[in-house]
Amino acid sequence: MNTSRTKTKIFQFGALLVIGLLSITTSSGQTKYTGNSGNVTIDGTSTLHDWNMKSANGRTEVTMTLKNGQITDVSALSFTVDATSLKSNKSGLDKNAYKALHTSTSKNITYKATSGTVSKSGGHYIIKTNGTLSIGGTTKPLALSSAATVNSDNIVSVKGSATFNMSNYGVTPPTVMMGTIKTGDEITITYDTKLKN
Repeated sequence: MNTSRTKTKIFQFGALLVIGLLSITTSSGQTKYTGNSGNVTIDGTSTLHDWNMKSANGRTEVTMTLKNGQITDVSALSFTVDATSLKSNKSGLDKNAYKALHTSTSKNITYKATSGTVSKSGGHYIIKTNGTLSIGGTTKPLALSSAATVNSDNIVSVKGSATFNMSNYGVTPPTVMMGTIKTGDEITITYDTKLKN
């Protein structure tokens, strides 16, 4: 048996395999897009008036196929915001909200998609995902629907929102003024970001 010839064939096969895998990856068109300064707003109610907390530190990562300005597939999506970056116009509310969100042990609010679909609606795309939302150390399933627009420079603008009860995640609605002002259980998280590859 010619050992040298056998080694050459193995090397050639390996090279062809690598080339084939590279061509598959390239043809799939999957590209990771990131947004590092997404706007996040939490809106809620209280016994006195409505309230909100805002942050511009949301980070989004999306792996998708973008061909000729068209989104054809989304294979991965994740979103993270540092809960302590969320601010209202009341320091007392912020302090109590951080305590309720258990930021001392679980600082980030995170969403990770496990599956997703894309459809076109007029001049934008509807990205629907099923995934999990983690708040204060508790993780629960959550479905999201986002609207995406592909700009002329291939920057993708994404907007969406989700409404749920804080108690579902083990979060006790925060209070203000020694408990005299109580917030409602239901909140809405709105996000708005621009993705670049």
